[in-house]
Amino acid sequence: MTLAPLTDPSLDALPHGFFTRAGGVSRGAFASLNCSLSGRDDPEAVAENRARAARSLGFAPDRLVGLFQVHSAEVVVLQEPWATGARPKADAMVTRRRGVLLGIVTADCAPILFADVEAGVIGAAHAGWRGALAGIVGATVAAMERLGARRERIAAVIGPSIRQASYEVDAAFRTRFLEADPGNARFFSPGRPGHAQFDLAGFCAAALASAGVGTVAVVAADTFAEAERFFSYRRATLAGEGPIGHQLSAIGLP
Repeated sequence: MTLAPLTDPSLDALPHGFFTRAGGVSRGAFASLNCSLSGRDDPEAVAENRARAARSLGFAPDRLVGLFQVHSAEVVVLQEPWATGARPKADAMVTRRRGVLLGIVTADCAPILFADVEAGVIGAAHAGWRGALAGIVGATVAAMERLGARRERIAAVIGPSIRQASYEVDAAFRTRFLEADPGNARFFSPGRPGHAQFDLAGFCAAALASAGVGTVAVVAADTFAEAERFFSYRRATLAGEGPIGHQLSAIGLP
């Protein structure tokens, strides 16, 4: 299988890609383009997978940086690439540093790539429901602004994630969101008794619009439903499977 990253016209001015699980060297449950630095896959296979992704976007492998993702609203500013073993605990990063590729990994959570091309400022965020509810979207936009971006010029694209039809949640989950803002009821549709279907991508898109982002786009893909293309934590959990891989989403300033 060859690398098959998805792109969006909103970010065409910069190298970027929402990679699928295709085109790597990992085997078994991690097949094949697993890019997670924190899982149980062979580290050499992961390094090769990340190198392939970086090179496909025109970057040397050592210019791809990542985070130790913790489902938070923490954003870090990248001044210089950090070593793999020194990844900061955060869920978004922003930079105006050229020659660096920002990469995050997901397996149902929403990856979001940001760019203000005129200011030369980019960002990448991992938005699971916890981070999204805590404000990772607005925090990323604010961090980009502090580097010189203007929110009305920012283009943001939400990549492949679990979609509403696949994302069943219980009543307690829904209550968390309604307690934060009763208006969040619009992101839930009726499900089986005691449950609802949550629209994570829609929630993130609304947060981007509320933050004043100029262009918001959503990649139409469901990580849960498309097993051949994407890793999915929920799909693996429901099937009683073991550890799984994570796909990479990345953006860089050449």
